Amino acid sequence: MNQTHITLRLPDDLAKSLSRRAQARDVPKSQIVREAVANYLSGASLRTEPRMVTALELAARWSTVPRLTPAEAASMAADIEGSRIVLPLPPVPWE
Repeated sequence: MNQTHITLRLPDDLAKSLSRRAQARDVPKSQIVREAVANYLSGASLRTEPRMVTALELAARWSTVPRLTPAEAASMAADIEGSRIVLPLPPVPWE
């Protein structure tokens, strides 16, 4: 398969995300970009059904999830509970 070499510039945050994704999947960044461009051009990014995630991908994603200490988790739970008390429920549209 013939390939064409291109160069692109990315904002720092997007480049970091690309690097993390490539490292998590243990593939080159160019492969991630090729897949993203192919999906975009094929309209796959417009699909509504979720893509199945492999166990390897799930393990890679799980390792990047931030962990809360028990105190942080308790504080977050209290904030959520407090917002339920302070914020009104949205109106039910069919009533």
